[in-house]
Amino acid sequence: MKTMMEAWIPALVEGIHSTPTQAVLYLSGGASQALGWLMAVPGATNTVLEALVPYSRMSMIQLLGKVPTNYCSQQTAEEMALLAYNRALKLSSPGYPVLGVGFTGSLASTRAKLGDHRFHLSTRTSDRLWVSKVTLSKGLRTREQEDTISSHLLLEAIANACKVQATFVSNLTESDVSDEFEKKFTEDQELEQLLNGQICFKVYPFSSVMHTSNEERKIILPGSFNPLHEGHLKLLEVATSICGNGYPCFEISAVNADKPPLSISQIKDRVRQFEKVGKTVIISNQPFFYKKAELFPGSAFVIGADTAARLINPKYYDGDCGKMLEILMGCKNTGCTFLVGGRNVDGVFKVLEDFDIPEVLKDMFVSIPAEQFRMDISSTEIRKRSGM
Repeated sequence: MKTMMEAWIPALVEGIHSTPTQAVLYLSGGASQALGWLMAVPGATNTVLEALVPYSRMSMIQLLGKVPTNYCSQQTAEEMALLAYNRALKLSSPGYPVLGVGFTGSLASTRAKLGDHRFHLSTRTSDRLWVSKVTLSKGLRTREQEDTISSHLLLEAIANACKVQATFVSNLTESDVSDEFEKKFTEDQELEQLLNGQICFKVYPFSSVMHTSNEERKIILPGSFNPLHEGHLKLLEVATSICGNGYPCFEISAVNADKPPLSISQIKDRVRQFEKVGKTVIISNQPFFYKKAELFPGSAFVIGADTAARLINPKYYDGDCGKMLEILMGCKNTGCTFLVGGRNVDGVFKVLEDFDIPEVLKDMFVSIPAEQFRMDISSTEIRKRSGM
């Protein structure tokens, strides 16, 4: 049986690796062989962003951020998959579909178990949650055999989430019990999950330019884009040419620091603007740059001189210069940089060189020369002119 199964595993894994889906896997208490199979077939870097085995109780508590009611349960598997999905969003190449995988098992051990030998697994993509519970017949198999069966089923679940068509032969017997269900999400439901903090951001990859998975660095122009105008498009274009390589995208925080959050219909209206011009936009729920830096590590943020002025003003950090340096050093430590374009600040055109940047932060800020770009109009002015 083992030899026969080994024959189809490499072909299935090759199929998974040939898809654009990038995954984070959190596995505890079984399915260990699946990870080995994924890594053993060439092309694993296309698929596996990160894998973690939170095996001890403390490791699982730290992963979940709480003590679970039951370590081996559907709820725990779902929560692991959602955490893995959010982690995959942060680690993935921009525009690539991501997958979060959660597995928790209670299989045969050195001591006889009072409860069932069982496992729960879950996969989460942007628009789909899939959950399965399998209860194995006690005493029928060794620990290794139970691990093999759980690994087969986990691999099948990953293949299904990656939309890989494959014939799968189950080794479950009639005395084993298997149950599964899936939940599909609409765009509105995804955005609702974003607003309530379940997912950290949603990417709309409208860009008509093909980008490779090697372009891990995002070049991000954040804003409200109400409306999007030619100046925004030009600014990101110039910033991308200065950076040399990277994935250019716009970013809107649906949650504001000093205003009510955007409604789902408002978000969709803003997104439509980017679809029309074929530009990728990310909807996040983090209005502050130090939080954006955690969401998009290693990114280059494109900002105006007015935003740069606020970033380095202790007034916005409760008047505490030490707090300002600590927060901005946190941004720097994530590998983020700021590309600063000239803007009118209190009626005067300013560039990066007009500001006194603290010495320890100077290499985090890069000037966009005024001769390459200057933005003398804002979305606010456009709204006023058009009576919006």
